Amino acid sequence: MPSSCPKCHRVLDEDEICCAQVRYSWRCRSCFKLTTGLAIPYGKCFLCGGDLEVIPGRELGDSMRFQAIRDAVQFELNSFHFYKLARDKAKNPDQRAVLERLYEAELDHLHELEEKYHAHLERKVVELSSDESTLLSNWLFRGIHVTADSGIEDLYRAALEMERRTRDHFRKLATDLPIGLERDLCAELAAEEEEHVALLEGELEQLSGSPVNPGSPAV
Repeated sequence: MPSSCPKCHRVLDEDEICCAQVRYSWRCRSCFKLTTGLAIPYGKCFLCGGDLEVIPGRELGDSMRFQAIRDAVQFELNSFHFYKLARDKAKNPDQRAVLERLYEAELDHLHELEEKYHAHLERKVVELSSDESTLLSNWLFRGIHVTADSGIEDLYRAALEMERRTRDHFRKLATDLPIGLERDLCAELAAEEEEHVALLEGELEQLSGSPVNPGSPAV
């Protein structure tokens, strides 16, 4: 029997939803956390408690023309390969389990970038193994060492430091840019990394049984 679409309210001949694939984007006015979903939530930002605003459909075109998006994709790829290399070398099953969870999380972050910013990647880019010496010389991993003696907390502290460095990169980049779209993108990406930092801090606190000092080095 006829029905109406709950999204656009168009009358349908069949009992179906015509706008099932319509997705919305909203952003926190305070921390700039960008979220996408099938329905716009009521209430406050889950990350900082700030007010939310709907972001109308914005056409970024080739999103990889923005330095912020290029950097975000490269950081996630580098972290993914870093954890994958470390996992493949790990001898301890507990180490392998944590490193596998971390590299799968980075893969999820890449997929989120694809969804939010249409930064589409060829599968072969994700599947390629980066040259180890070149990868480890990157500033993101400087001073971070994962060895056979690294404990579970050590792995989390290393991951936390990497997320903090990435967050701080986008915060600094935002301050160097004039008001506009790319500055907004930097703020959104910094908020994304802040969410990752908060998640890792929570997991590390559960492991260690003590609060993590947000201002102290993680490694």
